[in-house]
Amino acid sequence: MVDRDTSGGDKSFSVDVPQKTEGYFLKGAQHLDWGMKDRLSRIFNPASGRTLMLAFDHGYIMGPTSGLERMDLSIVPLVEHVDCLMCTRGALRTCIPPTYNKPLVMRCSTGATILKELSDEVIGVSVEEAIRLNASALTTQVYIGGEHERATLDNLAHLINEGMRYGVPTLGVTAVGRDMVRDSRYLGLATRVIAELGAHFVKTYYCEPGFDEVVAGCPIPIVIAGGKKLPELEALQMAYKAIDQGALGVDMGRNIFLADDPVAMVQAVRTVVHKFEKPEKAFQMYNDLKK
Repeated sequence: MVDRDTSGGDKSFSVDVPQKTEGYFLKGAQHLDWGMKDRLSRIFNPASGRTLMLAFDHGYIMGPTSGLERMDLSIVPLVEHVDCLMCTRGALRTCIPPTYNKPLVMRCSTGATILKELSDEVIGVSVEEAIRLNASALTTQVYIGGEHERATLDNLAHLINEGMRYGVPTLGVTAVGRDMVRDSRYLGLATRVIAELGAHFVKTYYCEPGFDEVVAGCPIPIVIAGGKKLPELEALQMAYKAIDQGALGVDMGRNIFLADDPVAMVQAVRTVVHKFEKPEKAFQMYNDLKK
């Protein structure tokens, strides 16, 4: 449904040829100015080139969802173990102590909840407000193929344009509606569109097969979403396969804060992301910490 390329022939993604990153460690960011690179270097660890983000922005559309009823109790113990937080300004101001000094990806979209059409969003947080909260990046969702596709693309373009004025990078999030298939054709289209609009990194879902082609076809870093809650070993396996196929990080929420032991799980995920630990060994680490 999404691929209308009529040029014919097989596509070549050259998945075995890494994209060059001349003068800077992060894919697609070598020509950005100093401020952008400084903020991205806070989000992505320069030593490994990857990031472990903690997503807990679910409440802006879902309210007090499972695991986030008390963010001061469920999220704060996890903060020290992650590289970056992804949340709303309300959650940040009310629940996260500023003494942790973690970089922040600020959720800037609003306008819809699970009671309505989720793609009907607007930008509700100004770049000035995000800077006031010391955000390292801005983010909004893009509904490629959704009812309000054009409006969400406009939201993304607005954040990119405003962020460029102040040296603040933008994360584009691939939002998959109920009728969309999370396969490589769709995710390849969505991530490439987000990159072509000027976003600096993209959050999308892991898929099989073809995730390596999604990564190769996207000229900016891809961070995978955790998605629905999985058994702990399966979540670690998904993270490992995504990193192995070129993702530069994971942005997990439910697969961490809904784990039997969230503090143990976040440390296990971290060792997969930054040390490329095999999932079985990371799972053993999880069980050892859990004890």
